Amino acid sequence: MAEQFSADVLICGAGAAGLTLALDLARRGVSFRLVEKMTVPFGGSRGKGIQPRTQEIFEDLGILERIAAAGGVYPPLRKYGDDGSFAESDIMESTGSTPAEPYNQSLMLPQFMTEGLMREHLEALGYRPEFDRELTAFEQDSEGVTVHLCGGVGEETLRVRWMVGADGGRSFVRHALGLDFPGSSLGLRAIVADTRLTGLTRDVWHCFNQSDKARMLMICPLAGTEMFQIQAPVALDGEPDLSAEGLTAMVADRTGRHDIKIQSVSWASAYKMNARLAQRYQSERVFLIGDAAHIHPPTGGQGLNTSVQDAYNLGWKLAAAAQGAPDALLDTYSEERRPVAAAMLGLATQLLDAQKRGEMRRGREVHQLDIGYSGSSLAFDTLGHERLLQAGYRAPDAPVRTAAGQSIRLFDLFKGPHWTLLAYQCDTDGLKQRTGLHIYRFGTGGPLIDHAGHFCDAYAPKVGEWILVRPDGYIGAIVASKDVERLEDYFLQVGLGR
Repeated sequence: MAEQFSADVLICGAGAAGLTLALDLARRGVSFRLVEKMTVPFGGSRGKGIQPRTQEIFEDLGILERIAAAGGVYPPLRKYGDDGSFAESDIMESTGSTPAEPYNQSLMLPQFMTEGLMREHLEALGYRPEFDRELTAFEQDSEGVTVHLCGGVGEETLRVRWMVGADGGRSFVRHALGLDFPGSSLGLRAIVADTRLTGLTRDVWHCFNQSDKARMLMICPLAGTEMFQIQAPVALDGEPDLSAEGLTAMVADRTGRHDIKIQSVSWASAYKMNARLAQRYQSERVFLIGDAAHIHPPTGGQGLNTSVQDAYNLGWKLAAAAQGAPDALLDTYSEERRPVAAAMLGLATQLLDAQKRGEMRRGREVHQLDIGYSGSSLAFDTLGHERLLQAGYRAPDAPVRTAAGQSIRLFDLFKGPHWTLLAYQCDTDGLKQRTGLHIYRFGTGGPLIDHAGHFCDAYAPKVGEWILVRPDGYIGAIVASKDVERLEDYFLQVGLGR
């Protein structure tokens, strides 16, 4: 008799990473529980930047419009001189959107609002996070994980097929697995506080003493709210006064201005900056995502975004495994995502060094559009020649038309939990249909027409090529027509049944 499980997946931690995974599993019909040891949702804005690649993910998950409406773009940076003069510049470079990259500007929305909108969408799908439910122990074997929880409704033991630790930088899951968290302390300590204040305008991000790493002070209006976020370095020892009075005194001391008054503080934290990366992202049936797997300085707005993309990578693989895909598919999660986090830690540290020198401008390097998995074991290419796009790269968007003349985007075709196979001027009749695969053909008599050439500009396909797009928007395979039968083995590898 098959073993009975309480759920396929237990997600420990209901922050941005855990909520993304929950949304992805919910739309795929995978049973899960999402537990959080905190009694109420996180109420701060530790992360506030939503990068273009994450916007693409949020579009796929069905929440981008609400997030964009709730937030806003980054304001200009105003740097004040010692004499009270100032200069303004754009902190975020933007080259404008293109057909291939529809989102090319970072959005700002406080983390607590982003997570609130994610919870609302999850509730619309029929699920809610369970607060005041703390993981106290777990044991795993070849078939599943036995989990022990406690909290306001008492103790509980349940059995799941997989468990995911999305429980932050001090992850209980990571500690219980005995996984090393190597890295270094960066020798810096800072405060961040969400406040209401008077004396400053909301049209710019105010920066004082930028070249003085001990007295720097940044005050940013938080889009979607009436609050300002205060960021400042502090001494490594001692406890800074994070009350309204204490912050008002700090602002006056560092700016020489006494007209800036902190009226209230909704959330504040003092933290030491570290850059650390988990030794492994997986131990048999248990996985790490988000801050449980990597922590870093906040420069560049990479943390929340990398966490969301961890979950987006793992979600479709867990769903495929739940439906019978080989266990080896789950091994590709760590294979693909750990190198990305390693590069992100390096970037965040470099940006921190640049910030110490007074350089704040951010460009394409923080957008995360160039992240890919070309070295992954899931990147399959039979063409053997240099091309604009390779297996493992992000699949670009492109506006095209249907044979009936209707305008549609490739992202519209990709949206959802399925795989997408694009055939360029080749016959699709001989390809076997299978659940979870949508097939579209470009060319004479095909249902899609590249009327403005945007598909060819982005993909540079050759006649007879097939391009297979993964559920997470990356190119899984590129093959020639004569090799299309070789996709059958690939389909088995990723769990695409007949």
